Amino acid sequence: MKRLLKVLGLALAGLAGLLLIGATAVYYSSAAKLEKKYVVTVRPAALPSDAAAVARGRHIAETHGCVDCHAKDFGGAVVIDNPAMGHVAGPNLTRGIGGLPTGFSDLDFVRAVRHGVAPDGRGLYLMPSADYSTLSDADMGALVAYAKSVAPVNRPSDPIGLGPVARTLVALGKIQLDAAKIDHANVRPAVVAPGVTVEYGRYLAVGCTGCHGSNFSGGKITIGPPDWPLAANLTPHADGRIARWSEQDFIKALRTARRPDGTEIDRVMPRAFGRLDEVELKALWVFLQTLPAAPTGSHD
Repeated sequence: MKRLLKVLGLALAGLAGLLLIGATAVYYSSAAKLEKKYVVTVRPAALPSDAAAVARGRHIAETHGCVDCHAKDFGGAVVIDNPAMGHVAGPNLTRGIGGLPTGFSDLDFVRAVRHGVAPDGRGLYLMPSADYSTLSDADMGALVAYAKSVAPVNRPSDPIGLGPVARTLVALGKIQLDAAKIDHANVRPAVVAPGVTVEYGRYLAVGCTGCHGSNFSGGKITIGPPDWPLAANLTPHADGRIARWSEQDFIKALRTARRPDGTEIDRVMPRAFGRLDEVELKALWVFLQTLPAAPTGSHD
């Protein structure tokens, strides 16, 4: 019996050692990716000052997910808070106490939004800059102009603390900083006119790819906690509901966060998209109709 207990003790000790080695490897591998520095050349965006352009910037902030992470007052909001994924909050983007540092420039704004890179060169965690890198110069300028016009909010920015699951996903490359995915030397802002067109719909739909994937087939959302639901398949494949929807079903679903059958769309789906105007929603629908059918989760 003593020998058996000794063997079991040694086995447990060995297992504990392997777990410690694995945890250490995950920590240092994830840390290396999170601390990596990126050198980018930032293309400046002309900032408008007229009220209409600033209002356009506010519309972009409210419909492209900015307020989901940074709050309606731009003072910062908690995005994820659980033991597995950690504590992740969007920082305070105002000039209030706890907000942007002194000297944060217009180029710093553009670098963060278009490239996902902080002034010190680090990639920004969970900043979906791949969705914003093709924003037109006019929309980028309007967004930054609006951000600078927001009243100061005195609220400390929460430090990001990643949990074990998030660190493991970063180490394995399942969660990638957008700064690592963007071809920074070849970022090309879109040139597109608003209208109910496939081109404008494609321009807007870039903001859907973070959850629905590069081909909009949905599936597992790797950047979120394990209990997040699958993203819907937005292609006309039989896997998805949207193939059976009409344009009005689609618009009503985004406006009300309810499907045509009355069921509520999960809260993971940003309610901000319901604030898109009629032209934008119709353009999105027109673009989605051009997608080839793809099985759920079949994107890279």
